[in-house]
Amino acid sequence: MIKPNVTDEFGRLKVVVLGTAEEFGGEPPIDEAYDPKSKEHIKNGTFPKEKDLVPELEGFAAVLEKYKVEVLRPQVIDNYNQIFTRDIGFVIDDTFLISNVIEERDREIGALKAVLKLIPEKNRISLPESVRIEGGDIMPVQDMIFIGFSGPGDFGEYKVARTNIAGVEYVREHFPGRELKAFELRKSDTEPRDNALHLDCCFQPLGLGHALLYPGGFKNQDDVDFIIDFFGKDMIIELSRDDMYDMKSNLFSIAPNIVVSEKGFVDLNNKLRQLGYTVEEIKYSETAKMEGLLRCSTLPLVRG
Repeated sequence: MIKPNVTDEFGRLKVVVLGTAEEFGGEPPIDEAYDPKSKEHIKNGTFPKEKDLVPELEGFAAVLEKYKVEVLRPQVIDNYNQIFTRDIGFVIDDTFLISNVIEERDREIGALKAVLKLIPEKNRISLPESVRIEGGDIMPVQDMIFIGFSGPGDFGEYKVARTNIAGVEYVREHFPGRELKAFELRKSDTEPRDNALHLDCCFQPLGLGHALLYPGGFKNQDDVDFIIDFFGKDMIIELSRDDMYDMKSNLFSIAPNIVVSEKGFVDLNNKLRQLGYTVEEIKYSETAKMEGLLRCSTLPLVRG
């Protein structure tokens, strides 16, 4: 059995569910793609191929196993994209919450059946139908929970709006021991450079006290100011609009001082090393074409 335990973003990783690119379904018709970056690559003829995606996921698995992390995988569903496991569930403290995702992704949850059997029933919650949260919007930070969301207008308008007000209130109610800070994100179904698909697409805390931040991913300047005050201006690594497009905030921490990053992020990786991080570089640029990167591909179950 596995007792879930995730209290922050960078505690020493012990057990994780890593997505799979096997039988991922190939290029969808453009009207069936549900994020603007995928649509852009379909239109440009550069959408990723399975033969290129599988080595990226397996390279990530090899790095995780290097650090003695137990790596679980979802059951493979033929002709179905199962790369981004982050969104279909998430752990806060000792509780695994099963997400309500968009209809196009709901079969992904069934592929975790074997994993869920390893988690005691008392440590699992299925969210009510009205509560919409995806794991990319949830971040335990110190004694708080940061959550990205869309207000009622945006949630009803944008396909890329994935966490609603009901989700925010559900987390607030069920984790009263933690202060909750909600951030309204900027959304676009058509321009990936203006779309913060999830909170981890524009922000990520790191284990030595720093934070990656793209201010333009937030609808309200007060939220940007809060993050800068919370971490301290000197601890913020500010990202540009193009950096967000490249997914530079979507790194993944194995431990407080160990970060997995895309090998093409040369300047960012060098800066992180200067700040004291061990940076494990892997090729992940094909996966990035679907508006997700390293954090998006992982569902941590046990840290600490």
